[in-house]
Amino acid sequence: MKELLIATSNSGKVRELAAMLTELGVTVRSLADFPDLPAVIEDGNTFEENAIKKARAASVATGFPVIADDSGLEVAVLQGRPGVHSARYAGEGCSDADNNQKLMGELAGLPQSSRGAAFRCVIALVLPGGECRTFAGELKGLIASEPSGDGGFGYDPLFIVPEYGMTLAELPLAVKNRISHRGKAFASLKEFLAGVP
Repeated sequence: MKELLIATSNSGKVRELAAMLTELGVTVRSLADFPDLPAVIEDGNTFEENAIKKARAASVATGFPVIADDSGLEVAVLQGRPGVHSARYAGEGCSDADNNQKLMGELAGLPQSSRGAAFRCVIALVLPGGECRTFAGELKGLIASEPSGDGGFGYDPLFIVPEYGMTLAELPLAVKNRISHRGKAFASLKEFLAGVP
């Protein structure tokens, strides 16, 4: 496989995934290379449904092999919210800071022992012939009471990785890529891609 389209316009995701793909010699493209593609409405009830929908739509429209992920944060005390609504938790058009602010407000006053959470990711790969595979990953941690660190994106500044005593936004990118929910799902995808001609 020489070229692969990542069905996202999130530059942070593109940067992370492209860094993980360099050793396979794959040229990575993103939705920025296809500005006329229609937006896909992420109305699935699961990360898997949304990832498959995005990858399939982009593959049909471009003829490229496509990967798309859907990932999000599930907070135990919030019954799994924000979940599939993680990117727009504070409302349509909200920023990462808005989402983090809303989450901090909902958890205000709770002790750290009640702040358990998990990042989950499902990556869908759709090949031009229509074949679809999915790869999943999870990272468990805790939600901080205040953001810390300026790396990463989304909820990374609030997500404490207990083994490191740091948030994802404080960890070096190489460490984050190895341990993150997306990194774990991507490692499975990469292993599969290495065997694809």
